[in-house]
Amino acid sequence: MATEPKAEKLVEQKVTYTLFKEGKFYIIENVPARVNQETGEQFFSPQTVERLRQIISGGRPPRRMIQTPVYEFA
Repeated sequence: MATEPKAEKLVEQKVTYTLFKEGKFYIIENVPARVNQETGEQFFSPQTVERLRQIISGGRPPRRMIQTPVYEFA
């Protein structure tokens, strides 16, 4: 089981969380996270994870919509 890095390497930041689920791409901005300064790895509290789940499954209209091109790596 992976352990969390030393606390001095983590900083509280607002990040952009992305998820591709069931053919849809979700972007959630300004998510609180603890970020490892060396690796960029993001850690979310259980409360934040639950709130992300609620936002994605809640059916509330998004703040804005964007168009994103999709390419295939060939």
